[in-house]
Amino acid sequence: MEKAAEETVEKKTDVAVKGEAALKPEFLTTKEKFHEFVDSERRGPKGEETSENDKDEETKETSVEEPDAKKLKLDPEERNKWGKPDGKRIRGQNKSRPHTKPTAYDEKRLCLSVIQDNRECPFGDKCHFEHSVAQYLANKPADIRESCYLYDTFGKCLYGLTCRFAKAHTTPDYKTMENAELIKAYEGRSTVKNSLSKDLQNRLRKRSVAFKKSAEYLKTLSNNKDKKEQQGNGDACAAEVSADPTGGEQHVSTETETQLQASPDKQPPVKTVGPLTDVDVIKLRPCEKKQVDFQDKLYLAPLTTCGNLPFRRVCKRFGADITCGEMAMCTNLLQGQQSEWALLKRHESEDIFGVQVEGCFPDTMTRCAELINNNTDVDFVDINSGCPIDLVYKKGGGCGLMTRTRKFEQIIKGMNYVLDVPLTVKIRTGVQEKSNIAHKLIPEMKKWGVSMITLHGRSREQRYTKLADWDYITTCSKLASPVPLFGNGDILSYEDAMKARETGVSGIMIARGALIKPWIFTEIKESRHWDISSSERLDVLRDFTNFGLEHWGSDTRGVEKTRKFMLEWLSFMCRYIPVGLLERVPQKINERPPYYMGRNYLESLMASQNVGDWVRISEMLLGPVPKNFNFLPKHKANAYK
Repeated sequence: MEKAAEETVEKKTDVAVKGEAALKPEFLTTKEKFHEFVDSERRGPKGEETSENDKDEETKETSVEEPDAKKLKLDPEERNKWGKPDGKRIRGQNKSRPHTKPTAYDEKRLCLSVIQDNRECPFGDKCHFEHSVAQYLANKPADIRESCYLYDTFGKCLYGLTCRFAKAHTTPDYKTMENAELIKAYEGRSTVKNSLSKDLQNRLRKRSVAFKKSAEYLKTLSNNKDKKEQQGNGDACAAEVSADPTGGEQHVSTETETQLQASPDKQPPVKTVGPLTDVDVIKLRPCEKKQVDFQDKLYLAPLTTCGNLPFRRVCKRFGADITCGEMAMCTNLLQGQQSEWALLKRHESEDIFGVQVEGCFPDTMTRCAELINNNTDVDFVDINSGCPIDLVYKKGGGCGLMTRTRKFEQIIKGMNYVLDVPLTVKIRTGVQEKSNIAHKLIPEMKKWGVSMITLHGRSREQRYTKLADWDYITTCSKLASPVPLFGNGDILSYEDAMKARETGVSGIMIARGALIKPWIFTEIKESRHWDISSSERLDVLRDFTNFGLEHWGSDTRGVEKTRKFMLEWLSFMCRYIPVGLLERVPQKINERPPYYMGRNYLESLMASQNVGDWVRISEMLLGPVPKNFNFLPKHKANAYK
């Protein structure tokens, strides 16, 4: 068995394996040896190795089996030989993931009245929560660390006794301490904007919010529709007249002209639509509409699930210029759903920030744009017309808008009419793999009033199975001028970014590259390859942890929510290969890492694609996982399975 493994390593070093990154031979290993090394360092509480039973239990609770290596593409003959089942490729999302409610991790939660200065509970005996502090603390999980990030930063922890770092700010008589100096420094300062107020939420649920500008625009749409119908009726009448065998057509038209000349105040026999105005096309002057300089900026893509506020803060530290919230459904925003409005939140460090909305009808999208314009602080609004998932596409949204140009035009013009900030659009090359349509849409979008276009160099059908088409992006950037066009796809190093800039695009959008290595923004700005150490990468994760505790809370619910999003991110971050280990620099985004030993144990652990190892990394920062904890990554990550 060992000889076979050694032969496999030798083959890898002699001949480059298709689809795998080229690593220095001394670091390469086999799957068995890699996991043996990673598991050998697993220690018990007293420095002893944990028993096999404990390992098995931990694996069952926290992870699923490691995915098989990605199958190489077969020739048609080989494909037929192996049959259909082997030809199937794992792709898309794990749709039936186990969902654990955040409240499931707390056996008995402390009543809010006790947390907030021991005031009297308004629900009295009917309250379902714990009121005895001693009993609550007896069942509460052990504190994670001795210092609380919220207390050290803001001078006060709002979570009091429920905080998982409560020892840092709790007196022996269970009172919460405060740091007056830090509290004064943050007094009157809001670090996060765009929260949904209770008043607005209630008005949205009761449908009592007025959308005046949207109503004006939608009225012009209905008037235009009526006008077309009437024109159609007029054409039908004309056809009937011309069909008259007596030749009465000339007589009718002459009689009508005479009546119009003789009595201009009288209504004509055919009903007209009245005077035509330019209400539907009039726009704010450039000086009235907020301007954003998009030129030569690095744009962090709006990333579903992983592109949350704490992650965007990490990327801002590394040099991202433009950030955008996760895709929000316009109908959910109009209904006042708290979870959807959370996607619009903006941190004070995000100096150029936009929100991305998805929808498929002019009325809902226009109202949503007016709602965002009146109630949030954003620098631009982005329309997602590139989302490939079936749930969105089959309703006519996302990529579906690219084939529904009439609706697309009405949506863009309507949103532009109600917005005081620039409107941008994100598109793909097309829907079908070999049928690009972006080059036909871009000249039209310029006429419709788009301020910036982002083009992902792949079609909907293609997904991530092939490289992005940067030659096509080059063609489209010329068509888009003078409107800025950002290119997106396969950027994982500053060399990739330099090649992308040579195509003539106005800027670069980075998506998976930022998930794999968020320091890519620093690399691009400093034009270098950063051989970041494993301890520095752990510090990046520690920053994310602190930002997560600030955003989602430092109680058990907040800690587990932070852990969940960290694990989602680690499912991408594990693909990073340290620069010092590469035979050929830089790493390409479509090359999967082979099994390799890092320069230290932590580097090897971070290279593992096993979910159980990601959980162990999270435990270094957020303490042990609860007994009922489980996790399955959202994305099957087609490029690596």
